[in-house]
Order: sequence, then C-alpha cells, then structure tokens
Amino acid sequence: MEIRVPEVSIGSCGLNMPVIGMGTASYPPADAETIKSAVLEAIKAGYRHFDTAFVYGSEQPLGEAIAEALNIGLIKSRDELFITSKLWCSFADQDLVIPAIKMSLENLQLDYLDLYLIHWPLKFSKEVSRVPIPKEDVFPLDIKSVWSAMEECQHLGLTKAIGVSNFSSKRLEEILSFAKIPPAVDQVEMNPLWQQKELKEFCKAKGIHVTAHSPLGSKGTIWGNSRILDCDGLKEIAEARGKTTAQIALRWVYEQGASVITKSFNKERMKENLEILDWSLSMEELNKISCLPQRKGGSPSTFLEPSDLVKELEAEL
Repeated sequence: MEIRVPEVSIGSCGLNMPVIGMGTASYPPADAETIKSAVLEAIKAGYRHFDTAFVYGSEQPLGEAIAEALNIGLIKSRDELFITSKLWCSFADQDLVIPAIKMSLENLQLDYLDLYLIHWPLKFSKEVSRVPIPKEDVFPLDIKSVWSAMEECQHLGLTKAIGVSNFSSKRLEEILSFAKIPPAVDQVEMNPLWQQKELKEFCKAKGIHVTAHSPLGSKGTIWGNSRILDCDGLKEIAEARGKTTAQIALRWVYEQGASVITKSFNKERMKENLEILDWSLSMEELNKISCLPQRKGGSPSTFLEPSDLVKELEAEL
C-alpha cells in the first residue's frame, strides 16, 4: 500500500516539500537501469521527493524514470513530484550557474526543478567528479556572485526555490547579509551521531529549513561508515520498540523538525524508511539519543573529502 508522506513549507514562496525524499547517490555508482528501476519502485511505495545532483550521475536515469512513471500512469503529472538537484563545485562561478542548471534540466527531461542547491561552499579549478580531491584544485567560493546567479535561476523559472548544501552557520550568515532571496534549505549531514544542534537552532531562527542527508551515516561509501547502524544505544531502542535501527535514526531526524533524504535501492528497505510517520520516540529515548557521542571531523591530508576541505578553508578565513 502506498504511504502518503506529509509536506513542509519551505522558503518565502511557501513551496511544499515532502519530508522524506529518496536519494540517488551511490558508491560505487549504480548503473542507469538500477537507478531507474529503483525510482519507479519508490514512486509505487509513496515517494514523491527525489534528490539528485550533477556529480551523482543519476540525473539522466531519474529523468527516464519520471518519463516512464508518467507514461504508465504511476503519476498523472510531473507536478506531483518534488525534484532537487545541485550545482557542482566545478560550475561554482557566476557565468556557469545558469548553463549548469540547464544541463541538469536537460538530463532530467524537465522544464524546471523544485529546488536547486549549491552542493558545497567550494569552487574547484577544473572538472573534478570524484573524491578525494587534491587541495590545489580547491578554492574559496565567491558566494555573493554565485548566489546572485542562483537567484536569477529562480527569477527565470528554472527552479521554484534555491538553497545550499553543507553550509555552516557562518556561511549562511554571509549569504543572508546580501541575499535578495534567502536560502530556503540547507541540506547537511545530520543523524543521531552528528546532531548539528547549533546549526539547527541558527536555521530555525532564520527561517531556513534543514534537510538531513546521510541520516544513516552513508555506510558502504568511501566517506561514510556504519557507526549509526552499529550503535548499541540505537540498537537497544530499536529492539525495545520492535523497529529497525535505521527507523530509529530516521524518526529521530524527523522529530528534530528536519526533512530527511534516505537512500536505498532495496524494495523492502525503501518501504521501511517510509514507516516512521505513525509513531514517536519517548522523551526517555530522545534524551538517550541526545547523549550519544558525536562524530569528530577528519584530519588534514594531501587529499581530502569536501567536508574536511570546508573546515580547512573556514579556519583560514
């Protein structure tokens, strides 16, 4: 049976976004047919929010899945879906933003996005499509000129809303100092072992919605780990409640007022990830989760993940 996912209003335009989205990033990258089939299964299960990015290589198969879903009647209109994509760091230049979103729209076979995000507060000097990234290829982002181009994307109707991803409170404050259209969303890694308490409070005060990516720690990727699913504290709550550890982690994110991007191409786990809406965590369980040890940042190296590069650049500013 299809599950109906509630929506949250984002941005000054009051755009409605489903609070659970399906992510399409995978490592190693999945083949196009696998992604397409998974998206179709997700639509059948009740997902209406799909998260992609140029660098994921999933825009084209997602677009093909949307076209097929319309063709076979899974959805009646593209307007039933909420599609998010992201500006990759290689295109983080004022003159490249509009060509980049148009390229994403072409890949997706769409006329508009619902949400377009700056993927990282970084600029790469050349085409970089994989991590780790050499330090010499990374530069600070000229956020004022790039944000101006993002605003133009919204003015042109290429996207309904704009936002950022992996931005700190400090970077958000910078954007808010000059933005004509403030960011509707900041999509960041957030989970019971990286709770983002300060950022959450900042965004709440500024009217910026937080979306959690990597809510389960991105197990199986070169940048993620299995700490969430292996966490004894979360396992104990899951066993007592008759839920999976993943469901406890996802429900915790939802109860923080954030929306969540889940990622599974497994049909059963897709359904499980949606089954977090009709129950809640007790105050005792929430207190137990709030006391879990938090993730620490990575250490400097010649090749770094984007999150570590952001920390280094911010320390220099």
